[in-house]
Amino acid sequence: MDRIERIYINGEFVAPHGQEWFDLHNPSTEEVIGQVLLGDAHDARRAIAAAKAAFPAWSRTTREERVAALKRMHRAVVAREDRLMEVILEEYGAPSVRGRWMATYPAAVIEQAIEVLESFAFEEQAGTARVIQTPVGVAGLITPWNSNAGFICNKLATALAAGCTVVIKPSEMSALQTQVIAEALHDAALPPGVFNIVNGRGDVVGEEIARHPDIAKISFTGSSAVGEHLVTAGAATMKRVTLELGGKSPTVVLEDADFAGVMPLVLQAGFANSGQACIAGTRILVPRARLIEFEQAAREAVSHVKSGDPSEADTDIGPMVSAKQWERVQSYIRLGQAEGAKLLAGGEGRPEGLDRGWFVKPTIFTGATNQMRIAREEIFGPVLTVIPYEDEADAIAIANDTRYGLSALVLGKDSVRCERVARQIDSGRVLVNTLSHEPRAPFGGFKHSGLGREMGRWGMNAYLEPKTLLMESGASRR
Repeated sequence: MDRIERIYINGEFVAPHGQEWFDLHNPSTEEVIGQVLLGDAHDARRAIAAAKAAFPAWSRTTREERVAALKRMHRAVVAREDRLMEVILEEYGAPSVRGRWMATYPAAVIEQAIEVLESFAFEEQAGTARVIQTPVGVAGLITPWNSNAGFICNKLATALAAGCTVVIKPSEMSALQTQVIAEALHDAALPPGVFNIVNGRGDVVGEEIARHPDIAKISFTGSSAVGEHLVTAGAATMKRVTLELGGKSPTVVLEDADFAGVMPLVLQAGFANSGQACIAGTRILVPRARLIEFEQAAREAVSHVKSGDPSEADTDIGPMVSAKQWERVQSYIRLGQAEGAKLLAGGEGRPEGLDRGWFVKPTIFTGATNQMRIAREEIFGPVLTVIPYEDEADAIAIANDTRYGLSALVLGKDSVRCERVARQIDSGRVLVNTLSHEPRAPFGGFKHSGLGREMGRWGMNAYLEPKTLLMESGASRR
């Protein structure tokens, strides 16, 4: 059994001041597979002090020095890809295809940060003034359990590229992943204090980061409720905030769509990351005139979706991350039936043949309205809701009738019409007949799905403040 007894502060693995042990589980078996010793508010303050002390020197490094540091990080993370894959499977239960993506993504986002840094314009002319982009200061990075290693590397690489120093509060539920990444980053030999990692609870370590005056910026990925709290907590010290929060993403199936052809995209979007994804397309909007036809196609397609052991190559959906999350999903399945929606597939309990592990049957509701809670609240599991619409205008109105606006998917044969619909959906990202990802483009949400953007030059800008420099006319420039 793994026991993680150190946090990372000022370039060293050190014993935390905190004394609470947190159990780590294998969600496929429910067994305890490890423990992590959690840091506390005192540890958070130590990490913040180290990052503050390292900031002056790091913020003055050259582009070339930062690129070299990021390349060392990239090499070190690549070297641990197989080990990361092992702990993702054990600790999180991602199916093999998803798990391999999660294991390669941390190195990929570091590489993308290098690409942005190499071409980023830190200075530009604005009339007679020069505008100089300067690092905002110490950044507090708070990451979730549904892709912990990737979020650590994405946020960290971008912040370091901008010239910020960092304190990371990763999900305590993903401590094995965090340890693999921490060891890799240590091997990259960055200056002490440039990055610091404190395992701990959100209401303890996260709260200290949110309120501490020496944290200039917070980047958080997680629930909308926590995001709202971070905005409030950080307001007293005027923290800059980037939030990537929840979603209730619509998949708009237009009336000219080939249902057999688009159904793989519909189900992949909805069941992405075992349904534990903020971008999951969990509201499926279907033309009422073709509803029965769609239901038949969906029932047939979902019968081939397997929820079960993530180590088996044909598994599509792995377990929920915890008993609490499993019960949350089960409660929404019960709620959907109580609200009057009809089960098209799935339902309560574990899939047939499984008597342990936090597995959920791939579930689809139909006969639903957009006012039902299963259509309005983020479930974070493999539970989809089919909602009929009357015409194009009605589809757009239903798609936008949500407090969220993170991602959306439009499916149809007429590309002109698809784009017309896509442009009218209130969402930070709209995909048309594809589930591809473009890392150079900004990612983030409208409304309660967040504030600000990550990825590409937009992500870099989030860690910088523009400074206007005006010089006496005719003065020499050195």
